[in-house]
Amino acid sequence: MALAGGGARVVLTGRQRVTLDAVAEEIGPNVRVATVDTSAEGSVAALAESLAGEQVSILVNNAGVAGPVAPLTDVSVDDWDEVFAVNVRGVFLMCRAFLPPMLARGEGDIINLASVSGKRPLARRTPYTASKMAVIGLTTTLAHEVGHLGVAVNSLSPGPVSGPRMERNFAREAARAGTTPAAAEAEFVGRSAMKRMVTEAEVAAAVLGMLAMPGLTAADIDLSAGMVAR
Repeated sequence: MALAGGGARVVLTGRQRVTLDAVAEEIGPNVRVATVDTSAEGSVAALAESLAGEQVSILVNNAGVAGPVAPLTDVSVDDWDEVFAVNVRGVFLMCRAFLPPMLARGEGDIINLASVSGKRPLARRTPYTASKMAVIGLTTTLAHEVGHLGVAVNSLSPGPVSGPRMERNFAREAARAGTTPAAAEAEFVGRSAMKRMVTEAEVAAAVLGMLAMPGLTAADIDLSAGMVAR
C-alpha cells in the first residue's frame, strides 16, 4: 500500500486470493494480483512468465511463516522444512526469477524481510531464527554478487510488530504464566529501548526510506525499537 501510494505499480502475490483481493481493493486500480506459492519453483516461474512484458524494478520478499514454538528436540522435520521452504527457498526462487532483467537493465532494488530474531537468540524458535539468519546471509552475499552490476540488495529486520498476531501471543503467554495479556505485553516491550513494538506503518516507511538511499546495499536495517529478543 505504501509503495502504491508512492507511485509504484504494484503486483501483490501470496497463497490466499481472498486476502490479496482485499488489499487490492484498498489500494485501488493501480495494482495486479497473482496467487503464488513462493516456495514452489513452478509457481514462481509462472509468475515471472506472466510479468515478462513488465519492468519489475523493485522486489520485496516479505512472504514468511513463523513455524513451531517448541524445543529443537520436539521440532519435526516437516515443520523445519516448511519454515525453510517459505522463508529461505522462497527468497532464493524470487531473486533468481527476477534478477536477470534487472541485471540486463543495470538497475533494480531487492529488499528481503528478515527479522531481529535472526540476529539474537529467541528461545524455542530455532527454525524461525535460523531461517532469518539465512536470509541475512543470502542478502549480503547476493549484494556483493550483483552490486557492481547496478542492483542493490538489502534486508530489513523488524522487531515484533504490533497487531493481532502479537495480541494472540500475549494472550497465550498470559494463560501460561497466570497473568493478564496487558501484563504480558508490558513485560515484553520492557525489553526494548523505546518500550514499545514497531508498527506496520513504520515497516512500510522503512522500505520506502531504503529505496530512497541509492548507496545502500549489502545492509541489514534493524527496525525493532531497540528490541532484544530473548
